[in-house]
Amino acid sequence: MSQRGPLAAVITTVLGLTFGGVLAWRFYQTKRKRLPSFQKVADPVDALGSPPPEKEVKDCGTQPPPAVHMPTCEQLLAVKPLTVSCEDEWQQLWPRMQKELSLFPVLGFDCEWVSVKGRASSVSLLQMATYSGLCVLVRLQAFRSCQQPLPPTLVALLRDARLFKVGVGCYEDGKRLARDCGLALSCTVDLRHLALRQKEAKVNNGLSLKSLAADLLNVGLDKSVELRCSDWEADELTLEQVTYAARDAQVSVALFLNLLGLLSEAGPASSSGSSYPELAARCQGLVDVPFRGRGDGDSRGAEGERKRRLRRTPTLESPESGDQQVPDPRRNSKRKPLGVGYSARKSPLYDNCFLHAPDGQPLCTCDKKKARWYLDKGIGELQSEEPFVVRLLFEPSGRPDSQQDYYLTAKENLCVVCGKADSYIRKNIVPHEYRRHFPIEMKDHNSHDILLLCTSCHATSNVYDGFLKQQLADEFAAPQGCEEGVRLMEDPDRRRVRSAARVLLSAAEALPQRRREELQLLIRNFLDMKEEEELTDAALQQAAALETQILNEAYVPHGLKVVRAHARRGLPGLMELERRWRQHFLASMQPRHLPPLWAVDHNHSKFLRKYGAELPVQPS
Repeated sequence: MSQRGPLAAVITTVLGLTFGGVLAWRFYQTKRKRLPSFQKVADPVDALGSPPPEKEVKDCGTQPPPAVHMPTCEQLLAVKPLTVSCEDEWQQLWPRMQKELSLFPVLGFDCEWVSVKGRASSVSLLQMATYSGLCVLVRLQAFRSCQQPLPPTLVALLRDARLFKVGVGCYEDGKRLARDCGLALSCTVDLRHLALRQKEAKVNNGLSLKSLAADLLNVGLDKSVELRCSDWEADELTLEQVTYAARDAQVSVALFLNLLGLLSEAGPASSSGSSYPELAARCQGLVDVPFRGRGDGDSRGAEGERKRRLRRTPTLESPESGDQQVPDPRRNSKRKPLGVGYSARKSPLYDNCFLHAPDGQPLCTCDKKKARWYLDKGIGELQSEEPFVVRLLFEPSGRPDSQQDYYLTAKENLCVVCGKADSYIRKNIVPHEYRRHFPIEMKDHNSHDILLLCTSCHATSNVYDGFLKQQLADEFAAPQGCEEGVRLMEDPDRRRVRSAARVLLSAAEALPQRRREELQLLIRNFLDMKEEEELTDAALQQAAALETQILNEAYVPHGLKVVRAHARRGLPGLMELERRWRQHFLASMQPRHLPPLWAVDHNHSKFLRKYGAELPVQPS
């Protein structure tokens, strides 16, 4: 055995320490990976779990997502809620909730707050429920009163863009949370959008949470005034309050599962389509989109819609929105089913009569009344009773380009969306408020954009049309209704004169002499009266009855402004607007019974050949 020198000993020691350090570091990294994510990270965004390294993704990418066993509605609603009032209580529940969210990234979501004489305080309670029914009630008021910050994992949970928060009015709840608590809520899906998208969903009583629960789950929700407007900032919540709050969140997630076909009434179901990408595909176009429908019960619409609703329906305390609103019990607040109140056609739209040219070439289909008109005028002769065919005795102004033409096809009298063969009405695919401003060249033969829909599908389509109208309003600075103010605007001068006359008629003797003379002078000047001329009661009555609204010359209707913006690019611009509305109808309603040859670019190539892309367009 050889003797090592001092230099060799030093080198050996250094190498030993280095090797030991590497082993210790690898051991630490291994142990760190085994810790729960909420213990090992400081950044709240990472608390929900960050994606694994690229190599690990490749190793796990071939494994399908685990099947998630869905409970029945009864099982989901039977889970008792848990209340959180401090960070320690949240940390005890968080691992369980995190595990369930990793299997199915969906939270039933709702909020509660206190309203006093129409003024709402900050959000007092957060309700969150997982797919299994696990419901956590977070008392925000308790955190505020103790001046405790919210747990980082809770903050990250709310703003996680890959975790769906579902409910009725959840987008508006997020705006309230941002305003009251500085919390960001993202990836919200309003259940009313899903209910309208799912045509087979039997929604008969409206789109409120209570109505959806009754129609789709056969579950009754207690929405009594005493519970809705109870003290959500009390030191201890009652059992009724806890049950009410939890039910809203649990029912929300149950409705989401039902509308996606993942909740079975007969028994537990399982789903492998529980990953975020698959759920995102099924909710495409509905994430973080506010719901601006009308007649949707206790919905939490935008502020403008809330004000209109409060003007229409007197309330006891006029809370701001949502379930907190208390309808006047003297009025019948029962909502009508979708489509009720629409006037259905008394006769079929399509008679499928045919007009032929003098040489027998088919020209188009028409209704029997029009076909008989040609016979009565003596400019056509009957060729056949069944089908009803009239041959014209004159050369028509135009002939179809080919026999594969939309206007030559027979059409069925049924709803093009669901196929219902009764109670249908006409639907303008391009709304009249836009079509009326199109040039005459594009108004010819526009029956292509008039289809039959049943009353329920017509009402649903109108809701979706409102979304696109609002998009167009935002894109082209064309507020719905008018441009600057309104069609009739208030004239401040006429209003002052009217007020002055009414004061003089009702309380002239009680006014100081100087003030009375000022008001009289104001009226005289408006009526072009001389200073010494007596201001009679008749003149005062005339001034007191003044109409204070005058025509706003700057008024530009929403539809006209949108059409003008597209017309700047001539026919191609207007065809783009027409195509957009047709594509919107296909995407939102997904019709299954469209007439043959119906197309989003109908007649566009014909327009370009006939008039040219450079045709100057002047909207009417």
